[in-house]
Amino acid sequence: MQLHHSKHHATYVNNLNVAEEKYKEALAKGDVTTQVSLQPALKFNGGGHINHSIFWTNLSPNGGGEPKGELMEAIKRDFGSFANFKEKLTAVSVGVQGSGWGWLGYNKEQGRLQIAACANQDPLQGTTGLIPLLGIDVWEHAYYLQYKNVRPDYLKAIWNVINWENVSSRYATCKK
Repeated sequence: MQLHHSKHHATYVNNLNVAEEKYKEALAKGDVTTQVSLQPALKFNGGGHINHSIFWTNLSPNGGGEPKGELMEAIKRDFGSFANFKEKLTAVSVGVQGSGWGWLGYNKEQGRLQIAACANQDPLQGTTGLIPLLGIDVWEHAYYLQYKNVRPDYLKAIWNVINWENVSSRYATCKK
């Protein structure tokens, strides 16, 4: 994960900074063509930064187990049980074709938890409207050094480091 953080996440941040500077210049010049052409770089690198910023806080060496309190009650209400939730999020994450993310999000309109997948570095809220609570990076760079190309093994292990306090805090915040 150190390589993942120091190389991959840093690259998204650096490339986002470059794209934002170019976008700022295009805005100042009224150059709409350049503004439009920069949208994919802003989405990809901005999404990479947003997603990874959530991912790092969702992990803890003291993580694992199950959530408590209000979050656990919402998981039981919306998925039947923690085991069902875990199975569904794992299945969605395994099923991402190519690179992307598995997510637990909050649907503010419905007042319910929802599972979703996003391709590449598409940010959950910006592409689905769901508020991100828990993100699982399923790009190979997230797990290749330790798990090779066996995504299911990585996903089985990731549950041992989920920081449920962080996820619960995100849940409480988005309900306000």
